[in-house]
Amino acid sequence: MRLEFTKMHGLGNDFVVIDGMRQNVALDEPRLRLLADRHFGVGCDQILLVEPPGDPAQALFRYRIFNADGSEVEQCGNGARCFARFVREHGLTEAREIPVETLGGRIVLHIEDNEQVRVDMGQPVFTPERIPLVAEQEADAYTLDIQGHSITLGAVSMGNPHAVILVDDVGHAPVAEIGPIIERHDNFPRRVNVGFAALRDRSHVDLRVFERGVGETLACGSGAAAAMAVLRRRGLVDDEVEVALPGGSLVLSWNGQAEAPVWLTGPATTVFNGWIDL
Repeated sequence: MRLEFTKMHGLGNDFVVIDGMRQNVALDEPRLRLLADRHFGVGCDQILLVEPPGDPAQALFRYRIFNADGSEVEQCGNGARCFARFVREHGLTEAREIPVETLGGRIVLHIEDNEQVRVDMGQPVFTPERIPLVAEQEADAYTLDIQGHSITLGAVSMGNPHAVILVDDVGHAPVAEIGPIIERHDNFPRRVNVGFAALRDRSHVDLRVFERGVGETLACGSGAAAAMAVLRRRGLVDDEVEVALPGGSLVLSWNGQAEAPVWLTGPATTVFNGWIDL
């Protein structure tokens, strides 16, 4: 199967984006892993697939996201921005407001005048069973036993599950050591993305993220939204926050109201177009 693709990135979080509207696409887990392999394939953190929507009255496209290990996931903020740029650059739409279906629900992508992309990431969900998280009751913070040590973290779903740990300095955070342990902890039955956040002040946060099924990435949009939601709920940040990730910065806004969405704004970049014979 010859497959045309576009390589893109959002702050270094990189993607292989595939048009499933104008070519036949059949991707199983081995093919997905091959595409993501940085030695034998194209190489990426995630594969994004553009498909027709299930309900054309509600969305222009279906937006599917696959991790490097071949697993399908619900949400990706950096990928959403690349998705928006892709469908416009490839002539699939001229709209500047693009509603899409995802596994985590409907979201809306907005192309700003400066060509940055603003994404309605949806309402943060703190109810444990909807994250999902095994917990007796909803709380601002939870404690897990990790290798004999108690780790305190916040938990939220931004369409996908996130744990957020406050640290003094992200440069010295044990991302590689405890990220994969928390990702697969029994209290997170569908695994979890793990963010390590350090407060600089009420409008600036440093963040590193260990992504479920991927490992640490240069940027994670849903992880930045999750950090914003957890910290804003605790009253530690203001309504708008700049989140600095290893690959660059994103702007997040949320007024703290349960019915309000988290908004994410940042760049999306096309690297090259190509094809691969699978």
